[in-house]
Amino acid sequence: MNHDFVKRAGRASVLLIAAVFAVGATAQSFVYPAKGQSPDKQKKDEGECHTWAVQQSNYDPANPPPPPATAPAPTTATGTTPGAGARGAARGAVVGEIVADDAGAGAAVGAVAARGQSRRQNSATAQQQQQAATQQSQAGMANYQKARAACLEGRGYTVK
Repeated sequence: MNHDFVKRAGRASVLLIAAVFAVGATAQSFVYPAKGQSPDKQKKDEGECHTWAVQQSNYDPANPPPPPATAPAPTTATGTTPGAGARGAARGAVVGEIVADDAGAGAAVGAVAARGQSRRQNSATAQQQQQAATQQSQAGMANYQKARAACLEGRGYTVK
């Protein structure tokens, strides 16, 4: 297996996990009992508002949904799309024959170039999928926070 591909995938996973934790860290809100509610009443209200916010937003920050499972693009052991090298070799052979009258050298260059391009495309696709999952998680957390704040403010608390 291509070690560079594995390293990139590992780094991308770490970034995704860090982003999820960052969402949780920025979601901190402060609740002030503006009408003199007791600490016990505040705990009860916060628990009820959490439940209501989860129902309204379909997002539970204590149990966030897993990232959507997407079928990874089929790849070879080197991280390329199957057939990329063969297609590149065919193109390279044509160009090599026309330009330098050497189809063999053109095929070799074309195969290497196509495999490199295939790896870059596969990596970019994986990153886009991870970014979309992070954005979806952030949107769910934002909706939850809005619903929770609305509930608590309706019960006489100041939420910041």
